[in-house]
Amino acid sequence: MVAFGIVGSLLFLLMLAVLELNKNTLLGFVLLLLVTVGFVLLFIKVLHGGKWYWKLLGWIGWIGAFIAILLLTWPPMKRVPAYAGKTPTYTGTVSLEKGDVRGVLIDEGRVELYAGIPYAKPPVGELRWREPQDPDAWEGVLDADHFAPMCMQPTELPIVGSLKQVIGFHDYRISLSDNYRPAVSEDGLYVNVWKPAGKVENLPVLVFIHGGTLQTGQPWYGDYAGTGLAREGAVVVNLGYRLGVFGYLADEGLRAESEHGTTGNYGLLDQIKALEWVRTNVAAFGGDPLNVTLAGESAGSASVSAICTSPLAKGLFQRVLLESSTVASIEPPHSFRSYDDAIASGKELKARYSVNTPAELRALSAGTIVNEAYTQHFMTVDGYALTETPYESYKKGVHNEQAILHGYNAEESGPFLILGNANLKNYEERVRAYFKEYADDVLKIYSPKTDDEAKDMWAQIYGAIFFNYPHYCLNRLAAENGIPVWEYYFSKHNGRLGAWHSGEMIYVYGNLPQDSRLFDAADHKLSETMRGFVLNFMRTGDPNGEGLPAWESNTDSARMMEFGTSTGMIDEKYLALYEVMDRMAGWER
Repeated sequence: MVAFGIVGSLLFLLMLAVLELNKNTLLGFVLLLLVTVGFVLLFIKVLHGGKWYWKLLGWIGWIGAFIAILLLTWPPMKRVPAYAGKTPTYTGTVSLEKGDVRGVLIDEGRVELYAGIPYAKPPVGELRWREPQDPDAWEGVLDADHFAPMCMQPTELPIVGSLKQVIGFHDYRISLSDNYRPAVSEDGLYVNVWKPAGKVENLPVLVFIHGGTLQTGQPWYGDYAGTGLAREGAVVVNLGYRLGVFGYLADEGLRAESEHGTTGNYGLLDQIKALEWVRTNVAAFGGDPLNVTLAGESAGSASVSAICTSPLAKGLFQRVLLESSTVASIEPPHSFRSYDDAIASGKELKARYSVNTPAELRALSAGTIVNEAYTQHFMTVDGYALTETPYESYKKGVHNEQAILHGYNAEESGPFLILGNANLKNYEERVRAYFKEYADDVLKIYSPKTDDEAKDMWAQIYGAIFFNYPHYCLNRLAAENGIPVWEYYFSKHNGRLGAWHSGEMIYVYGNLPQDSRLFDAADHKLSETMRGFVLNFMRTGDPNGEGLPAWESNTDSARMMEFGTSTGMIDEKYLALYEVMDRMAGWER
């Protein structure tokens, strides 16, 4: 009986953990408790003294019942509420071009949040793979109290997402109020607006584009929510945009039916459409439509980089904040491909599904093609949103932004090499596979003697290839064009992501939780400093200001501000590697 008690208790706790991590409904917990009590009583009264195979059948029955409960109480799909608790406190009514809205008060009444406001018609049916259209007007007052569905994307089991929070972010919190899956839909072209509570006017505006390799992501995640900046006197707008195959499929048939002769950049066009919405509507929230900073991280930053040279976005923003990606190099390492490659990939997709025409493409269900996100997540030169590569535009002096704040993290490669770290045995092979005839030059710079050194050096090289070097390219192009530019290097370790890819966002946007043991007083001080720089940049186009360390403009592409255990100017760490990469790319130095 002792063994039964120990094994049964451990298994019961495991079942409870699975239900919680998988976000099953509360009914699942109730049913599991009832079934478990029944099993224990059955074992004590009937099975305890019986044959071993009856005991085994009892255990199997209990586990089978748990599996049935897991499936029967699977978390439903719901829109995420914009407020905490059961009952929201609503704001007053705000009048927009297409109708009236009211939001909810958050952050102890200091911030107003308006969630799920349409900036374009739902891109469904005949509007799938077309340029975004103006939204319809609505009657009455729109209650903007829930976030719109995430744009259609591949989804994972809820338990997988929870385990990522446990293992990767170390900040999973048990709750009985989140027993559902966030909604996902093709109907996802909505914005969320954060503003200081009460009547405000002429505040600086930040428009944020989320990352996710142009395949996944959503515009309300806590790290880059607008709460922190709105609390300090800014208006923040986050947006959803078409992803994967729905946002970046290129096809000549689709191009032929487009009034602008475009294909392959639908997600990029959505982002520009949202900027147009901001120009028209942000003053109603107290924002200044002529003082807009466009920001993004990872693939969102790559998108910002492209929008900087789009003829459609001229005059829609004044400054940009780019975190951990650009597409300013001669051949961007991710999120971008040539038009010929885009069309060829589209043809391969049509062949896989035995379709030929736009009508046949649109007849495919979203669920059928959603996993094509892995083949269709690249911007291209479509002749409309982008008439040439960003590099080519900058070399001609063509750009939209008036100032740039940008940078990368010390350990960008962290999440991408979890299952693929190098060692001394395969290090040289990896270097030669990428750098080819330039490999010897790289091996002279990075020559590991141990497995740990090989792991660290390959992580540095990988990060430089995919993230750091494109920022170096952007910085030089900015300097060539006389654009004021400031660059950062984020290196702060903490109990969470630290200086991995995306680790800086929670600092930049002022969303460090006050009650988390993963961050200490130094982290909160660093966030205050970084947030101060960003707010100054939004207001004036220069991050410098009273009470902050002097941040030198990076006109020689060799000096940057480090945000880490200490804050101050440092030398660019990868200049020798960049020189090799310049020769590989054919960059004129």
